[in-house]
Amino acid sequence: MTATPATTPRRSSDVWATGLAAFAASMLLIIGMFQMLEGLAALVDDELLLAVGGYVYELDVTVWGWAHLLLGALAALTGVFLFRGALWARAAGIVLAGISAVANFAFAPYYPLWAVLIIALDIAVIWALVAYEPEQS
Repeated sequence: MTATPATTPRRSSDVWATGLAAFAASMLLIIGMFQMLEGLAALVDDELLLAVGGYVYELDVTVWGWAHLLLGALAALTGVFLFRGALWARAAGIVLAGISAVANFAFAPYYPLWAVLIIALDIAVIWALVAYEPEQS
């Protein structure tokens, strides 16, 4: 009589896939919270972000505040659904991270270091969600 282990060992690729999904969900949740805080700060204090004269993508600080607040809320919500394993959240996460990267590129003259940081995190999220291969049952 042979004893069978209670748990089957996981393949290395399964561990990486689970790790990538958790990374993407965590980062999307954090990026969403950062964006919401940035949007809230712009809405509360119009003088926090100084308008740059002569910039092509110049918008009112209030518009940027609402844009970041809404985008952040959607990103954080998508991150929660990624943790829950929702299939649609993977595609939504890729799209939202792409939109966030473009929005922060346009926002760069207002807060350059912050924008570059969020763009880098968005790219990492896109990479993780594209590289993630869920288990095929």
